[in-house]
Amino acid sequence: MSNDLFMWFIIFWVCVLLFFMSVGGYFMFRKFLKVLPKEDGKSKLDWQNHYVDSSRHLWTEDSKTFLDQLVSPVPTPFRDIAKHSIAARIGQVALEAGASEVTREHCIEGYILATPRRDYKSLTSFLEKEQIDFSAYKHLLN
Repeated sequence: MSNDLFMWFIIFWVCVLLFFMSVGGYFMFRKFLKVLPKEDGKSKLDWQNHYVDSSRHLWTEDSKTFLDQLVSPVPTPFRDIAKHSIAARIGQVALEAGASEVTREHCIEGYILATPRRDYKSLTSFLEKEQIDFSAYKHLLN
């Protein structure tokens, strides 16, 4: 009887450990795909770093504070990565517009463009809850 119980205990923990290793492997593989070079020779991470560095001088205190507000619903362990990705997209939007500084409008547009399509429902509910007007960018959500 106790041998059977111990065997089930071991099988349970093997399954738990396999599950956690699979989840970790999935996220490591996604990160690996981001560093593979594209056709232009730069990876997705290279482009993100380029846009963050190129637009660093355009950020104001107001836009930095607004970015912090936009990434607040992201769980704490992932917030820095999400903030970097969103800041890169906002910087890209501002640079392509030829702006002299990053505005709230650039932040909203970049935030929407940086968010995966599967998260649009939570994105819109967060923006509505925070009473952020994104009506000019609803066409990006289609």
